[in-house]
Amino acid sequence: MALDELVAEQDDLAARFVSGSREALAEVYARWSALVYTVALRALDDAHDAEDVTQQVFVSAWGSRHTLRPREGALPGWLIGITRHRIADVRTQRYRRARNVAAVAALAPEVGSPPTEADIAQRLLVAHEVDRLGEPRASVLRMAFIEDLPQEEIARRLDLPLGTVKSHVRRGLVQLRNRLEEVDDVAP
Repeated sequence: MALDELVAEQDDLAARFVSGSREALAEVYARWSALVYTVALRALDDAHDAEDVTQQVFVSAWGSRHTLRPREGALPGWLIGITRHRIADVRTQRYRRARNVAAVAALAPEVGSPPTEADIAQRLLVAHEVDRLGEPRASVLRMAFIEDLPQEEIARRLDLPLGTVKSHVRRGLVQLRNRLEEVDDVAP
């Protein structure tokens, strides 16, 4: 196939995609999902995150297909642009998760030292606040930080999507941090 024919075929596919053809969506996915996955995997170095990004890219592309302007080679570049945004979102989530974990870890006493009354009180407060988060968020946090289970295992045990587990961890830590900050502000 000559380059001109390939470009014309891509432009036709892009036009059908923009018009809402589900067959065009399937063809776009078949052609470029491996590229999107590879870019995400290289950037994130995690197969599960790369799979999530790939799915998010095509869901976003379908939802915002009206923004695509079919012209020479626009479709693959447009998909890679969406991929870069989703990769940035995952990196931001990772940063926030690490920051929240560090904040909770800072509450833990040093290993080897006997717990003080203040340490015990703080642990009870944290346990109480985790319980107040409700289910399944409280169970997700306990499994992640007390049982030290990977998020994939938590998702399997609780029969939840991996993205939902990740959201519960992130949002639960934020809620917990905010509540503990409120308690610190009130404490004498």
